[in-house]
Amino acid sequence: MRLTPWLLGLLSVVATDLGAAPCRVEVVEQGDGWPVPGVELRTVHGVRFVSDNAGLIALDLPELMGRETWFTVVGHGYDVKPDGFGYQGVRLTPAAGQTLKVTVTRTNLARRLGRLTGAGLFVEAQKLGEQADWKESGVLGADSVVTAEFGGRLHWFWGDTNLAHHPLGIFNVSAATTDKFLPPAKPPLRPPYAYVTARQTARSELRPRGVAAVPGEGPTWVWGAVTLPDAKGAPHLVAAAVKVKGQMHAYRWDLVEWDPHEELFHPLDTVWTEDATHPQAPPVPNGHAVPWTDAAGRAWILFCNPFPTLRTPATYEGWKNPEKWKALRPATSASTPAGEAISVHGGHIAWHPWSRKWLAIFTQKGGKPSFLGEIWLAEATDPAGPWVNARKVLTHDDYTFYNPVLHPEFFRADSPVIHFEGTYTTTFSGNKQPTPRWEYNQVLYQVDLSQPPFAAGK
Repeated sequence: MRLTPWLLGLLSVVATDLGAAPCRVEVVEQGDGWPVPGVELRTVHGVRFVSDNAGLIALDLPELMGRETWFTVVGHGYDVKPDGFGYQGVRLTPAAGQTLKVTVTRTNLARRLGRLTGAGLFVEAQKLGEQADWKESGVLGADSVVTAEFGGRLHWFWGDTNLAHHPLGIFNVSAATTDKFLPPAKPPLRPPYAYVTARQTARSELRPRGVAAVPGEGPTWVWGAVTLPDAKGAPHLVAAAVKVKGQMHAYRWDLVEWDPHEELFHPLDTVWTEDATHPQAPPVPNGHAVPWTDAAGRAWILFCNPFPTLRTPATYEGWKNPEKWKALRPATSASTPAGEAISVHGGHIAWHPWSRKWLAIFTQKGGKPSFLGEIWLAEATDPAGPWVNARKVLTHDDYTFYNPVLHPEFFRADSPVIHFEGTYTTTFSGNKQPTPRWEYNQVLYQVDLSQPPFAAGK
């Protein structure tokens, strides 16, 4: 069939339009232009765009080019002024190759730096021809992190981990290492993970693999990772591993040790197995390991979630011996400056050298507007408390943010800035619209303690 000149011309125009560059949208914070990752723009017909770690969105819908378009803005603590009908959003007229800006107002005390895990951290930037050197890890989702320094590198261990090749990913702990690093002063955040990987066959791709070789039914999770010296001064990276089945039902706890050559945790000792005689687990090195020196100068490790539940000597031999452990009675709440008690869920504590105080980050139990999505920061002069001056630093709109953890490895005596991360997920929220790519992943935030309302308390 011969194509007439007008048809050839029409096909040329269509091909040009379809191949046109997307419209670049920069999502920035009111005031200083801080790029804001994780802000969602939703069209009237249900298409959703999410700003990536560079704070960018590539608008590439042919049906919207050149048309004034309403985008609902969903930002979890980053908002725009509602219109006369109460809708929170912006009107944009996208055009190929054009740059537009969406300015949002931050209502959180914490600032979002970006995603630490998952796929497409720079998917929008790459559609716009930027961040081309960023390499994908193969991880789509990662749950709840613990960290420990060992062998001059920081080791990161996650719980259940989603991979691209199948809905069943890693259920016996994924892991990565990094050099010691400081997050950037502002986005883009580029987490420098070197994942522990393996090939399924000689010719298959390298994939992140499980690292907790603990036998038994169900997933394995590790908690309380810490590096401790033995009697001769040799370091050991150790943790506690829990086996779970059914609806997160724990039935066994083991002490495990990291083998740096095999890059695996190996069981050392089973400290509890559920049976008729022992239906409940005893106190174990659960949660996060926090170093502490008492008034007499003795070194301990406190195991906290968020507040201390167990104390062990800060030695390999003392940690291995349950007879040397001491169960502690943790606090269950923290008080606001007005004296309101905030019930705690999970979290972490750490000594902050700049403020010279203990800090606690935690998820509020039964918070509003999100049941497990409201994050608070409190302080104390002693790890046992009392925990006071609690302030909400992060809120979510019908979303969960659980197991937040501080990063004391990023703390500096000359800096008031602290960093924390947590698991961003619809689990326990009832939300039926998980954020594309961000769901079930770790998100990093920072707080400047030299700014109000914290500055007055220093």
